[in-house]
Amino acid sequence: MSVQDEIKRLTAPDILARKHGEPIVSLTSYHAHTARLVDKYCDIILVGDSLGMVMHGFETTIPVTLDMMILQAHAVMRGSRRALVVIDMPFGSYEQSKEQAFASCARAMKETGCGAVKLEGGRRMAETIAFLVERGVPVMGHVGLTPQSINTLGSFRAQGRDEADWAPIEADAKAVADAGAFSIVLEAIAEPLGRKITKEVAIPTIGIGASAACDGQILVLEDMLGLSPRVPKFVRRYGELGPGIEAAISSYASDVRSRAFPGPEHVYPMRKKGG
Repeated sequence: MSVQDEIKRLTAPDILARKHGEPIVSLTSYHAHTARLVDKYCDIILVGDSLGMVMHGFETTIPVTLDMMILQAHAVMRGSRRALVVIDMPFGSYEQSKEQAFASCARAMKETGCGAVKLEGGRRMAETIAFLVERGVPVMGHVGLTPQSINTLGSFRAQGRDEADWAPIEADAKAVADAGAFSIVLEAIAEPLGRKITKEVAIPTIGIGASAACDGQILVLEDMLGLSPRVPKFVRRYGELGPGIEAAISSYASDVRSRAFPGPEHVYPMRKKGG
């Protein structure tokens, strides 16, 4: 048996069992090479629709297609072996009906081999989540700030700053949990609200700009590495790779322009006759 065969990939039930247990570590990834690095440390790798902004320069996640998500999920699956890989279902691929959602999710899982999907929305998506779970699709929920709703929200602003606004978000989280989701992302909500929801729901909460009391945390990889030009206020940068990469590119360009770039003669020197 190979070493690869011996490594067991985490599943949705494994994550569900972590409620109030060891914190769940999660990051996004869209490439095989970053997935290989992330896989060593993370329990969940999210192939996020944030790839639209990070990889393609879109202003929002709205233009992302299911084909784009599947393509990058293939890469992440090839680069990882242990983490549960979750695919974000993009805007327009699941909202029309629960049947449309199942068709999209089934295609994503069959073509990539991923272990779960993520859907945005609370009470309005509860029926769809239950429909999917009943048919064998593990679902991660997402409430609070939901980026796919940017055109109705108006901006990427934090949710639940006033206690008077908590009830709808709590109801959304409860609906997602009751529908059978194995975990739920809480994005950009007030810390006391994130803490309260984490205590109230029976499934793990994954915070992103929520509360340290959540059962786990997730960040966009490029945000925490300092590669994204604009990041949310709640993001802690664990690296500043952007300036380093730019400096390396600048040095390369300078070498090429000054003809200091090593050519084939340095790597493959000519052999002397008779040698």
